[in-house]
Amino acid sequence: MDAEQLAHMRRSYIRDGLLESESPQEPLALFDLWLEQAIETERPPTEANAMLLSTVDGSGQPHARVMLLKGLDARGFVFFSNYESAKGLDMAANPLAALTFFWPVLERQIRIEGRVEQISSAESDAYYAMRPLGSRLGAWSSPQSRPIESRDELDQRLQAIRQRFAGETSPPRPAYWGGYRLLPSRMEFWQGRPDRLHDRLEYRLQTDGSWSRSRLAP
Repeated sequence: MDAEQLAHMRRSYIRDGLLESESPQEPLALFDLWLEQAIETERPPTEANAMLLSTVDGSGQPHARVMLLKGLDARGFVFFSNYESAKGLDMAANPLAALTFFWPVLERQIRIEGRVEQISSAESDAYYAMRPLGSRLGAWSSPQSRPIESRDELDQRLQAIRQRFAGETSPPRPAYWGGYRLLPSRMEFWQGRPDRLHDRLEYRLQTDGSWSRSRLAP
């Protein structure tokens, strides 16, 4: 595809609006509503709980990858990974991170910024036990983000883990694998509108635990 083709790629956003009078004072309530609507609307192959996780490593280099949201409560947004992976090392060096959700059918985007912390071992154990057996064994098999010689090496590692836990239906969770919770301090809701005059509502966490809300120019 050449530059001219890319320059002419555009769509008109006409589906909905986002007004302060129709938005709650608490951003998590609005997120929960939008997520429910995305689950109903963004049909497969799109995963409504897919999100872009952005982190910064110790040298200041940003990194981004798509993850899946696996939990949400009043404290924040929960996802799981290998603690020794590239993203895990990033968050250990710099716990500030960002999440981005994009739902193209609904013409919506949500940006979330905050501090990441590891969830409790009990929470990680509970989620790990819910995963399919293959996924649990995969967590043992993969030295995530590290170079390996070939696909054959990964297959051999998996076979060794299968033999190690042969006959077990509940292998234990690896100590290096578990959950994170992003505690939001800023959330921005974006709704596509005609002529690129999109709606953007920004919520910022205040020192007293309340949230301020303001409209941003598109």
